[in-house]
Amino acid sequence: MVAAEVVDRRQVRKVALSGLLGTVIEYYDFLLYSTMAALVFGTLYFPGSNPAVSTIAAFGTLAAGYVARPLGGLLFGHFGDRVGRKSALVTSMVLMGVASVLIGVLPTYSSIGLTAPVLLVLLRCVQGIAVGGEYGGAALMVIEHADARRRGTWAGIMQAGSPLGSLLSNGAVALVTLLPREDFTSWGWRVPFLASAVLLIIGLYVRLSVVESPLFRQALEKGVEREQVPLLRVLREPRAVLLACAAGIGPFAMTALIGSHSVAYAKGLGYDLPDIMRAHLLISLTGLIGIPLFSALSDRIGRRRVLLIGAAGAVLFAFPMYALLGMRTVPAMIAALVIAQVFQNLMYAPLAPMLSEMFGTRVRYTGVSLGYQMASLLGAGFTPMIAAAMVAGSGGSSLPLSCIIVAAVGISIVSVLLISETRGRDLGE
Repeated sequence: MVAAEVVDRRQVRKVALSGLLGTVIEYYDFLLYSTMAALVFGTLYFPGSNPAVSTIAAFGTLAAGYVARPLGGLLFGHFGDRVGRKSALVTSMVLMGVASVLIGVLPTYSSIGLTAPVLLVLLRCVQGIAVGGEYGGAALMVIEHADARRRGTWAGIMQAGSPLGSLLSNGAVALVTLLPREDFTSWGWRVPFLASAVLLIIGLYVRLSVVESPLFRQALEKGVEREQVPLLRVLREPRAVLLACAAGIGPFAMTALIGSHSVAYAKGLGYDLPDIMRAHLLISLTGLIGIPLFSALSDRIGRRRVLLIGAAGAVLFAFPMYALLGMRTVPAMIAALVIAQVFQNLMYAPLAPMLSEMFGTRVRYTGVSLGYQMASLLGAGFTPMIAAAMVAGSGGSSLPLSCIIVAAVGISIVSVLLISETRGRDLGE
């Protein structure tokens, strides 16, 4: 019995490490694209006489990745519930790594014309499909291995891959932006994409060594009938997936505004690019501490309570955040983004355990992936593009940006109030 428990703990640690590395790779690549869309893609792939129009077009390709994420969630969720969690996760990791390396060698508009932006959008969609399959599988693999009392703690380790991937992404961009502007524009921006190949090799080595989810194996051993089309089962009782989606809209909208749109917005206010990237490194460090901490906290005081605390703070800070940015000083910018990130982390951290505890074993991969990825699409997919257009249309006013936060977070608050507390729920059917 003791030996079995030791093996179980060892497997939980290995699965958590696999989930961490997988999430690092997925978010490094996905967020790297977001930053480059704000910095160079508008010029290189969507050239035009108006820089604002080029930036909006580049953010449009960013949205394409978010549109593809629910498709990835459905695709990998189907096979993850039918065939197994592990094989789906390995495939999603390979797909993301290959797409990112190809972006790193993609010719620009000046070389191959309209084919360049078309291929860029296509590869962004592949990235979206890959990350759509990663989160749900990685989250439930960890949670299906973990003790019921520590699901949030272990899930927090997996979710730390998001800020760690962002940290590595921002760090890579910060390094290449130190190059002379001509070198950065011509070849320097490609280096971080090509470096993702190294992360892919390391991640695959760890992921291939983990065992299949014990709950999935037990269901097979007990002869539990697998759903032919898990999506149909989820949609026959849609309340859970609709509430899961709505709960994630607020934190995703904040991610889009803090992480992606703030780069272009701060540049427009006159901040220097190196200062902006250093601020984003601090944002990533904040998430690296906050997400595991707040996810573990949800084991003690409940998923709903942690999320609602973050939501209340986000609403109250929506207007002061942009007032601080408008002061045009580096300390004020850092304070604005870091404080906002803390509230975002409080909302985001409980999502993995909460969503995983809302669905049964036979449809958990599909339900979690669909809810989470639809939230990412509605909360973050079009937000940078809409925000850029609203700022341009309002003469640079930040009022529409604060209103976006209040509206998106308000949706999350209503949905969480309608969700029963899931902490400690029996995951067996």
